[in-house]
Amino acid sequence: MTVFERIKEVAKARGMNLKTVATNAGLSENALYRYNQGVEPKYPTLKAIADVLGVSVDYLLGNTDEMHSNKKDDMPVDLEEVLDKLGPTLRFEGKELTDEQKIKLYEMAKLLFGE
Repeated sequence: MTVFERIKEVAKARGMNLKTVATNAGLSENALYRYNQGVEPKYPTLKAIADVLGVSVDYLLGNTDEMHSNKKDDMPVDLEEVLDKLGPTLRFEGKELTDEQKIKLYEMAKLLFGE
């Protein structure tokens, strides 16, 4: 299976089209189609695509068939515990944050403080 085929397969499994993957990876809308024509992506580009898809670069290259995530912590272990720690009403610019926004804030704080 080629890099392009792997990208296309994972994108479909994630409910994304190739245009969305390319845009989220910071590429032009049609950039991924070049890889179907034999052009090999450079590592930074491949890393950005892997990050968008939540898989390892090795998976996209075909070095492994395990589609494991390349992110250390996709979600906190105990969602309820994290939300309790953040409090029932957390606001930013006068608007209450959603649970999803609270989790993202928590993840950013963990990165900031090296946890």
